[in-house]
Amino acid sequence: MLQFVFDFHVDFKTLLDALMDSLTGVMMIPILLGCTRAVYRGLDNLVITGRTMDWLNDMKSNIWAFPRGIERDGAAGANSIRWTSKYGSVGVSGWDVGIADGMNEQGLFANLLYLVETQYPTSPESRPSLCLSLWAQYILDNFATVSEAVAAIEQDPFDVVPIMSPDGKPGTIHLSISDASGDSAIFEYVEGKLMIHHSQDYQVMTNSPIYSQQLALNEYWRSIGGTTMLPGTNRAADRFVRASFYINAIPHTADAIEGVAGVFSVIRNASVPMGISTPDQPNISSTIWRTVADHKNKRYFFESVRSPNVFWINLDNLDFTAGSPVKKLTLTDGSVYAGDTSDQFQPTEPMKFLQASH
Repeated sequence: MLQFVFDFHVDFKTLLDALMDSLTGVMMIPILLGCTRAVYRGLDNLVITGRTMDWLNDMKSNIWAFPRGIERDGAAGANSIRWTSKYGSVGVSGWDVGIADGMNEQGLFANLLYLVETQYPTSPESRPSLCLSLWAQYILDNFATVSEAVAAIEQDPFDVVPIMSPDGKPGTIHLSISDASGDSAIFEYVEGKLMIHHSQDYQVMTNSPIYSQQLALNEYWRSIGGTTMLPGTNRAADRFVRASFYINAIPHTADAIEGVAGVFSVIRNASVPMGISTPDQPNISSTIWRTVADHKNKRYFFESVRSPNVFWINLDNLDFTAGSPVKKLTLTDGSVYAGDTSDQFQPTEPMKFLQASH
């Protein structure tokens, strides 16, 4: 059910196949556009991760704050897993029925990105299950570091059950996580098996193709050198190469303000212009928002492409005490925010995560 990958070794055939797919555009599945995520490692333990959210439609996103001690189930039927959240977290919702992106109070950051090649396992109904709508939140609730999460998930404790998005798109997703040490891991279901790529070297993730092929493509472009030529299209493979080059080319600093600015500049470079979408292919979509997580200082930045301001949440200013209310920072009512918005969250009813049938 699971394959675990620590090191990146690619043979010539893998590299050639991936390169030909990238250069000739002959892959059967379009890989043009979608989300991008990149991890920056600066000086004095400064670690910052940024991502873009690219989607065909408005996801009606708001920002939620969850305290410790919430009792949850996997929203996947009678055999759903159950847990109580160990850590408080903030996250950006999709349609207020799931968390697509978030950071917990320990500085662990989780991101869901589209991967059209995803194939989930076909499991018996007796198998412990977790609905896709809770995949990122499960990680944020339970783990402080990437290594902790990988050690638990490599035991294959449950299957992720897919769902359609509220706007009718297939839930073909892969998950990236990063932490305050600069560690990183990628989780994706390929041909029904969970693949785990775990290394500090895995700084960047986009969409198609599967991660091993993305690494092969990037190895080719590294041999050319980013100052000589970089691929410039909106294809996921091209964005992977650009983000990989720039996230390591920007100045290494201990200054959090400069670091956050640098990461925003990298993910904006990998963003997809407004209006570039294909209705029947969710991986071909415009960037609708961006987030940046300062793992060291526990600050979570948000930028909507339709809003004039970047704002942030200082997690140290939120009350994550068990028993405190779930809170929400509402974005869907047209409110415009700036600066630290930690004190502008309002109590709300707990999120009703989208349910899966299993």
